[in-house]
Amino acid sequence: MLYHFSEDPAIELFIPREKQNRPGFPAVVWAIDEEHEFSYYFPRNCPRIVCRRSPQTSPGNVERFFGSSPAEIIVTVESDWYARIREQTMYRYAFEEEGFELMDRTAGYYISPHTVKPVGMKPMNHLIERLLERGIELRFTSSLVPLREAILASDFEGFGIHRFQYAKQ
Repeated sequence: MLYHFSEDPAIELFIPREKQNRPGFPAVVWAIDEEHEFSYYFPRNCPRIVCRRSPQTSPGNVERFFGSSPAEIIVTVESDWYARIREQTMYRYAFEEEGFELMDRTAGYYISPHTVKPVGMKPMNHLIERLLERGIELRFTSSLVPLREAILASDFEGFGIHRFQYAKQ
């Protein structure tokens, strides 16, 4: 199964749309696989940085971005979002894989150029607990800017930066 997360509990059809941050990219319906769905256990506009350890992560980047944490995945968000994450209910819409193509294996993104009817929807709350149950370390910081700058200035490849336009500048 593939999934799409929304704050809207009443979506009957997903219609392909162009993404504002991808000019020239065709209108598509986006979905994510189960392995990576945790990166959407957040309110839609919550800025966050996901760091994922891999065997290719250099010792310097392990020290820089993971410190003494044994976590394989660390998600960092700004502290101002804590209450919203704690209170948020997200709606996980399920899709059959047919009609979708893999767009990004590392992030688990799939796309479809066609209108898609979900085969189910599940409300998901207690998002912080869901992250912790998956062994994901959740960090809070006053600003994501220093972490983003450090990642972009490094050769670390195991990261995703989501909704940064909503971060404190």
